[in-house]
Amino acid sequence: APGVVLVGIPVGIWAMGFTAAGIAAGSVAAKMMSAAAIANGGGVAAGSTVAVLQSVGAVGLPLAAKVGLTSTLGSLGAVAG
Repeated sequence: APGVVLVGIPVGIWAMGFTAAGIAAGSVAAKMMSAAAIANGGGVAAGSTVAVLQSVGAVGLPLAAKVGLTSTLGSLGAVAG
């Protein structure tokens, strides 16, 4: 069921608040963005977990496949944990 997993990943990212319209207010994504901005002096670094997840949320699976979901989701687990 690899296809089910690949379809579920973008849906999970969208559910966290990383959407095509941007990061949803009050979501897990908003909390992650806030923490990343505080840690980086007010901005979110390009290539960071938050930036990559927002890119995936904005365009869906094609970008997710290009950036390597395994490393991104591993980093997300570290951030969320």
